[in-house]
Amino acid sequence: MTRVSSAVVDADLDSFLLRRRGVVCVPTGGLLPDTDPWNAEGLLALDADLAQRGYLLTGQLRSALGRLTPGELAATGGGLLARIDRLLGADRRHRTLFHRFPDAVPDHAHLLYSRSIRAFLLNQPRQPCAHCGRTGEEVGIGALAPCAHLLCTGCHQGLLAQDRAGACPLCGAELAEATYLGEDNRAGRMAAEEFGGELTLRPLRLAEGDTLTVALASLDRLLARRTPLDPQDREDLGVLLALAPADLPDRLPEQIPVRETKAVVLAALLRRDPATALPVLAERIDTATDVLRLLWAWSGAEPDLLPATARRLRLRNLPRPLRRDLLAILDGLPLAGLAEDLRRHRSAWLRAGELLHPYEYRGRYPATAAAFALLRGTDLREHPVGREFAEPPAPLRAVESGGRARLAHTGFAGRVESLLAAGDVPGALRELARRPGELARRLHHLLRVRATTAPGEPLPEEALRLIADALRGAAPGPLLGAYGRLRGEREQGERRLYFPRGTVSLAHAREDHGTVVPAGLSAAVCEVIESELLRRGAGERYDLALLDEGLADLVAPFAERAAARTLVAVPRGSRQRLPAGERLRLFLHWMQPEDLRVDLDLSVALYDADWRFTGLCDYTALVHGDRAAVHSGDYVSAPPPHGATEFVDLDLGRLAAGGSRYAVMIVFSYNDVAFEDLTDAFAGFLQLDAADRAAGPFDPKAVRQRLDLLGDAKVCVPMIIDLADRRYTWTDLNTGADGGFHSVRRYRAEVGQLSRDVLAHFSPGNRATLWDLACATAAATTDEVLVRGRDGGAPRSWQRGEGEPVAAFAARLRALRDGREADPEGPGVTERLAGRRAFVALVDGDVPAPEQLSGAVYRLYPGPLDAAPEELERLTAGDLVARFGPQG
Repeated sequence: MTRVSSAVVDADLDSFLLRRRGVVCVPTGGLLPDTDPWNAEGLLALDADLAQRGYLLTGQLRSALGRLTPGELAATGGGLLARIDRLLGADRRHRTLFHRFPDAVPDHAHLLYSRSIRAFLLNQPRQPCAHCGRTGEEVGIGALAPCAHLLCTGCHQGLLAQDRAGACPLCGAELAEATYLGEDNRAGRMAAEEFGGELTLRPLRLAEGDTLTVALASLDRLLARRTPLDPQDREDLGVLLALAPADLPDRLPEQIPVRETKAVVLAALLRRDPATALPVLAERIDTATDVLRLLWAWSGAEPDLLPATARRLRLRNLPRPLRRDLLAILDGLPLAGLAEDLRRHRSAWLRAGELLHPYEYRGRYPATAAAFALLRGTDLREHPVGREFAEPPAPLRAVESGGRARLAHTGFAGRVESLLAAGDVPGALRELARRPGELARRLHHLLRVRATTAPGEPLPEEALRLIADALRGAAPGPLLGAYGRLRGEREQGERRLYFPRGTVSLAHAREDHGTVVPAGLSAAVCEVIESELLRRGAGERYDLALLDEGLADLVAPFAERAAARTLVAVPRGSRQRLPAGERLRLFLHWMQPEDLRVDLDLSVALYDADWRFTGLCDYTALVHGDRAAVHSGDYVSAPPPHGATEFVDLDLGRLAAGGSRYAVMIVFSYNDVAFEDLTDAFAGFLQLDAADRAAGPFDPKAVRQRLDLLGDAKVCVPMIIDLADRRYTWTDLNTGADGGFHSVRRYRAEVGQLSRDVLAHFSPGNRATLWDLACATAAATTDEVLVRGRDGGAPRSWQRGEGEPVAAFAARLRALRDGREADPEGPGVTERLAGRRAFVALVDGDVPAPEQLSGAVYRLYPGPLDAAPEELERLTAGDLVARFGPQG
């Protein structure tokens, strides 16, 4: 049985809770009755360190930390800073601000913290109150004198009423007569000029209640997902399975929809206790491919069955009881379906057969032996194995040459292709209806054949009813993919973008000269899909919904299996605004193994509005134009322990003035080493106007996005910047590359064409978005919806009319028709949400956390909303998609 170190599991749990929920675990054993006086300087140092990273201790968390012993405070604070540095990518090249924390704190710690807080307030007055979490200029945030902790005027008035206004509620420091620090301070103004941009501190909360229970609630959501998990979620799943109690088999949902996830869970159960796991296997495995995935997960590999994974996979031996049970499961499957499943992954099954030894139990499990004989092309009439049977069992007799031919040509895929080639749309539709996911994937093809064989004719009502009934069983991924494909505008000869299944996000495009599906034909099917989304979106009722119009810029996640781990989980293809300011700093960091030299290069390719190449900034051209783009210099190796980092500074205004419209960020492996061979590699960007010059080239608090470079790729295109619109499209894509010596000049045409195809593929209306999902949820579960505009102003209101169908209400909401403007004298968003059960879906979590809010919330970027009660269900983009799984 594989055992996981408890210290490792606890550290992973702490990272999980910090990243997903913004909470910090504090050891509960042996807490002191009150704050240890020796901790005052240590807490002050931690305040300053966190401010330098853009974080803030809330009052409850600070109080709990103060009650630790000095040694525990050192360990907890140091661990917290280390986890934040790993999230931001600051753990390789930079050290914590104060070394030997908190044993040797410099005397200027308070001055540094005070200076940092003044700078944050001068640049952005909407900082969160450390006591109540509220934000905004209207609540009057100020820094207390002399400790500089942030407190709003409302909290101060409350302290006055309780006769407690003489001391800071966070640290207990006696307050000066003026209460708040004056803003007109030379050191603060200088720090504000150095910081530059408008940054908001991110509050850290104390983890309350049983953190394991909170974590296991996330396990339930991951197991219920109906789309493949991205790498970060897969890592979290491993942590949560290691944390799960002994009754894990009883905690599993009735169905684990994603088969890769099911394989990981079953393998984890086998490692824990094979005796209790075997009955679970027999109950939950229903296809031969499930067994193959289990063998891969059992061997420590991703159960994706991809060739790239197979090349590295060494199958682990099976105990004899497990081997017999797996053969029995295979033998219980219908022979035709078993043979078809084995042929689908022939090479993998040939390897698996060497472990399973199906002929060793040919008398007990004849169907399995027959299927492997068919897979290997064995003629049992002449093979010694066949001669051992006096009278071969019926399944083996089916493997005669005629039977072999019939099985090979009567598979599901062959029947569908034959019907479509013959133009038999009704027949193909009836066949595809047996497999709803395949129907959703083939809808565009079906309509194309219909438009060719019956031009100008709509789909019969019977066909639409059959589609509607079948799509009830389709997973949300294929359903949303079909929705985006069918509702977008198409033209003859358009370039279509494809994302092949793999371990990394590859994309390729080709011109499509097939029949264009008429809008009238696709519109009827889109209405069917919209109705199905509304049906699935219905559930527990909410009193109110708050949505963000900017959700229309966020693509519904797809192909998450190959997505990179990122700081902010922006779905691939989404468009987001650039940080405020004129300058960005792109960064690339990598560290090579001891015995391998690796030369990565950070590059920027520039194009005009017609995608004509206008220049570059890389190791061959360190400066572009009038210093519009500047490269930090070329490292040709990155030895441990610190590796190497390259930067490119972009002046957005100067680039646009020089004739460039698009800037494409690219990472090349110059000497043709795959990213997966590196010890560590990541790239991203930071807001240069928000960086502190004193922090050096990499300021953690200014980091806005980072992604890990993984897989067998050698060229990565993380994002495309639109210099005119000041927005970027998050691509997270890789391109094929061979031969080494990679550079922008060599790939400029390929990168330009790929970028153009990506922007066209993800143009508005061409993909399903989080806005579509949020509108379907809101319309199906509440009668009142507030929508914030892209400018972040007061939200407009949509009310469902008396007797108005849900579909009509949803259509108004999606199109933002007939909404009411906000009453300037009415209550604000926070007041309207307080004490209510609500569905909230926002781009920015900058809404102050309302009191007694319940329901569910999705937000892309962190903010004061994260301080909402623990009972509030927190959703990721993948969770939003999962809520639209089949419901029977």
